[in-house]
Amino acid sequence: MKKEIGFIFDLDGVIVDTAKYHYLAWKNLANSLGFNFTEKQNEQLKGVSRVKSLEILLKYGNVKLSEEKKQSLLLEKNKEYLEYVYKMTPKEILPGVNQLLTFLETNNIKFALGSASKNAPLILEKVELYKRFTAIVDGNDVSKAKPNPEVFLIGAKKLGMKPENCIVVEDAIAGIQAANAAKMISIGIGDKKVLSEAAYVFKDMTEITPDFLKNLIN
Repeated sequence: MKKEIGFIFDLDGVIVDTAKYHYLAWKNLANSLGFNFTEKQNEQLKGVSRVKSLEILLKYGNVKLSEEKKQSLLLEKNKEYLEYVYKMTPKEILPGVNQLLTFLETNNIKFALGSASKNAPLILEKVELYKRFTAIVDGNDVSKAKPNPEVFLIGAKKLGMKPENCIVVEDAIAGIQAANAAKMISIGIGDKKVLSEAAYVFKDMTEITPDFLKNLIN
């Protein structure tokens, strides 16, 4: 097998599912302001910054607040989200992830994390995966959000790889677009219709077989 291939994984929806904790924190915030916030409405917040997410939430509730109050609510929401994160365990690693990482380790293939979350290192520590990654790119390293390829280009650099020798595993269309813009091979995890721009799409990580990986790497 060729050794110059590197993998870059998104975090949420690929390695773990922390979206549910974001939703619970936003829902509780909405309830405290006197309105309900549904899972369907929460779809609008995926891949959106915390500040923009609050704006969308307030629009749903038709609530107007001062900048000072908004800042205070953002801190409150993040504090609650982190309370969920601190309780995370290795049981929250999504199916198929450990097998895939073990395959890469066995074949001496380096892999990195490419996430916009500033909490990414903490989450990896909590689920006991931190030490397995060769490199980690998180929200502290990047200034441009996906679909800008910055996060993956930094990942390739940290792996010591050329971008065209990297394979990205993502669950969001913005992430697939970022990988494609970086001239990397994109693997989508989720709905084929949504992730139609990916080179390959799997329903979940358990569908990525050793045979597929061997063919891809060779």
